[in-house]
Amino acid sequence: MSQGAAEFAERLPTASRPPVGWQLLCLLGLVALCIGSGLFGAAVTSDSVRNWYPTLDKPGWTPPSWLFGPAWTVLYGMMAVAAWLVWRGAGWPAAWGALTLFCLQLALNFAWSPLFFGLRNPGLAFAEILVLWVAIVATLISFLRHSSVAALLMAPYLAWTTFAALLNFAIWRMNG
Repeated sequence: MSQGAAEFAERLPTASRPPVGWQLLCLLGLVALCIGSGLFGAAVTSDSVRNWYPTLDKPGWTPPSWLFGPAWTVLYGMMAVAAWLVWRGAGWPAAWGALTLFCLQLALNFAWSPLFFGLRNPGLAFAEILVLWVAIVATLISFLRHSSVAALLMAPYLAWTTFAALLNFAIWRMNG
């Protein structure tokens, strides 16, 4: 390789972007993964939301039940875009750690509904949501190393999960 070609190659980004079609397919896959996680949670919670959850004592600052579906839909969409931005900007090898943390926190998110609503165990769900919160913080920090926009997209999810953890704790204490 000539010296000029070698210098040119050194200036190329280390992670070249995949074709637009592949990028869109990946984005749709991440959206499906995140929204699918939420749909699973909704399926697990449907009976308990109707029959068990209304019987619980809840603090006065509990949001109306109708708010949770739209809020989570928006949050899952933002999470998917955040993961996509990290993948798109860094590529699989460079973003592997950040995306692994993303999958871990998504799995923990996925597990909360069966614990709280499926097992009807707010105490166990509270312990789990604390682990989820730490995983979200780690994901957000990891995303920040790749994309400030991705980290910003994760911030509302962290805020909502913080609120959900406080609500979960209050419900556990009021009904324990």
